[in-house]
Amino acid sequence: MKLTKLLTITLTLSLLLSACGTAETGEGKSSASLDAVEICLHDSEITVDGTTAETTAENAVYVGSDIVYYEDGKDFTYGEGTVQDAHSAETAAAHTVVHIAQPGTYRIQGSLSRGQIAVDLGEDAKNDPNAVVTLILNGVDISCEVAPAIIFYRVYECDSADTATKDVDTSSAGANVIIADGSENTVNGAYVARIYKPGSVVLDESGTEVADAEKLHKYDGAFYSRMSMNINGGAESNGILTINAVNEGLGSELHLTVNGGIIRINSGNDGINTNEDGKSVTTINGGELHITVTGETGEGDGIDSNGWLVINGGTVIAQACSFSEDAGIDSDMGIHINGGTVIAGGHMLDRIEDGGQNYAVFSFAQEQGGTDTLRLKDASDATVAQWCFNNDYSILIYSSPELTAGNYTLWCGETQLAGASGSMMGSPMDRNPSGMTPPAFPEGTDPAAGSAPPDAPPTDGQEPPARPDGAQPPQGGDRHGAQGDRPEPPNGTDPQALDPNFTITAGGNLFQGISPMAG
Repeated sequence: MKLTKLLTITLTLSLLLSACGTAETGEGKSSASLDAVEICLHDSEITVDGTTAETTAENAVYVGSDIVYYEDGKDFTYGEGTVQDAHSAETAAAHTVVHIAQPGTYRIQGSLSRGQIAVDLGEDAKNDPNAVVTLILNGVDISCEVAPAIIFYRVYECDSADTATKDVDTSSAGANVIIADGSENTVNGAYVARIYKPGSVVLDESGTEVADAEKLHKYDGAFYSRMSMNINGGAESNGILTINAVNEGLGSELHLTVNGGIIRINSGNDGINTNEDGKSVTTINGGELHITVTGETGEGDGIDSNGWLVINGGTVIAQACSFSEDAGIDSDMGIHINGGTVIAGGHMLDRIEDGGQNYAVFSFAQEQGGTDTLRLKDASDATVAQWCFNNDYSILIYSSPELTAGNYTLWCGETQLAGASGSMMGSPMDRNPSGMTPPAFPEGTDPAAGSAPPDAPPTDGQEPPARPDGAQPPQGGDRHGAQGDRPEPPNGTDPQALDPNFTITAGGNLFQGISPMAG
């Protein structure tokens, strides 16, 4: 080997290891000074505490290419996936899987153009309180074309109770993520369609369809956990995690608790999904969530909990799919807003229970176009909140500590909007018959600010995400026409003569049939 080539290789590895060993963490200390295993990602080499990673499963961290994915060329007895869900063996094998197989704290940085972080502590981990893994994301850029880019398979499950409650405590969960202060992290991930457990498939009488089968694998999110998971920020809670997802963004099969960090999700389907029916709880205590559903799959809620959604603090800005009957925030068992700032838009309204904070729901007589700027003004004509949307919407939910009782007006650009007078105070709102919910709001929006944020999307010439081929506007009509069965103005009310004042009272407020003022 020529000396110049040797020097080049040595310098490259030296720079790589140096970068991994000196990055700052959320605690403001160098990563080498904290009690954590250091993992540095690179397409040419994975290092663990500065040494090339092992390839055998006896190690706490080891590298392989054994990724779980939906295989192509299979028949209907293999799983429920379509041709679009399947991948070749060659594509899967091109991915580097960084396996974490022992409890502990692991600080990760660097990049993988095709790879996955997979945490699996074994078959007994679910019932072992010590089977806990914490991943500190400290400048990660990882892409996976065939499966979630980061996945927790088997760790301790903190909630083994048969009974469900919205007040679940996930502090002892085995799956934990810290977004290090000052770091920028990007996760680009795919998903794994449902694969049947071998030997469990029962065919119908014709032998041409699956009548029953057990699930072996099904992982819908780009960032996914089979067990309850906590997402935390550092001391300043200013680290950023961006999730770009082909299907769902951030998912857990049981509970998910967000305590801090700045999380930006762009997803083809649900931005966040917790999917245990009647049991899962999505809890938001702090941090910032900016969710935009692109609708590449034809649908998607901003946040979708198959149990409860509980918001106690932080900022939630959630935009549902522009052209499907989905909600900015969606929950089967009820939504509780106890604090924080919530801005959610879409084409469906889910039940909001009594909570500790005022909220207002604005239901529009016509679908509103993405990029329109809305302003909420108080009785003194001062702007108390302003937003600019990416996606189309017909229902808007807003809640904030700043939303006090009083008279308000709502403006779209320079046009004042009017709604039915009065409000619904204190009582939960049932899902309306069409299932329509509002789109969420754009990344970077500051709902408490008096003007649009400097990085808000432009309002001139910007197009909302395109509908997939054949997709139709929600519940009839033309794209900007009236929608199906959303709440209607009170009987006999002329939408052109509706009260321009929105009187917000303590508790929940529903304003229906909102249209531009006549004249």
